[in-house]
Amino acid sequence: MSDATATLDELLALVAQGDQAAFARLYDQIAPRVLGLVRRLLRDHAQSEEVTQEIFLEIWQNATRYDSAKGGASTWIMTMAHRRAVDRVRASQSSRDRDTKIGIRDYDAAYDNVSETVQVRVEHERVEKAMLRLTELQRQAVSLAYYGGYSHSEVATLLSVPIGTVKTRLRDGMIRLRDELGVAS
Repeated sequence: MSDATATLDELLALVAQGDQAAFARLYDQIAPRVLGLVRRLLRDHAQSEEVTQEIFLEIWQNATRYDSAKGGASTWIMTMAHRRAVDRVRASQSSRDRDTKIGIRDYDAAYDNVSETVQVRVEHERVEKAMLRLTELQRQAVSLAYYGGYSHSEVATLLSVPIGTVKTRLRDGMIRLRDELGVAS
């Protein structure tokens, strides 16, 4: 069979037998169509050339799997090209999505530090004023438990009172603080 009369099917059959010259002729005949299809899907010329090269490597490696009874060589090759290009688009999108998620996670939003400091200071002053309205016993219990970080039993030991008394003072003190600060229950 001459170079001019060889069909893609015949060339692909020869490629399946390891014929490098047939592969070169096959490449010359269909590479522009493959590159065109891939280029339409990817839009990036460099990536399109890379994917086209991968497709022809796949053709060389898998030519034995081609079955002319199931369709023409051109259809087989173009389907392979389409699938490979779509895979690349999906991989690129997945990579962009992953980068976006990481960027969002690592994004440190600027905020008004002065405003936050002022708000914390105002709240602290409100709590101090409210604490002054508690009885001395309630203030001691609340201070030890919430500011000192002591457990109820440790507060009871420090104040030399039963744990039930500590719990009552804490409950009553927290109710009074809630009322003084205007916090809804």
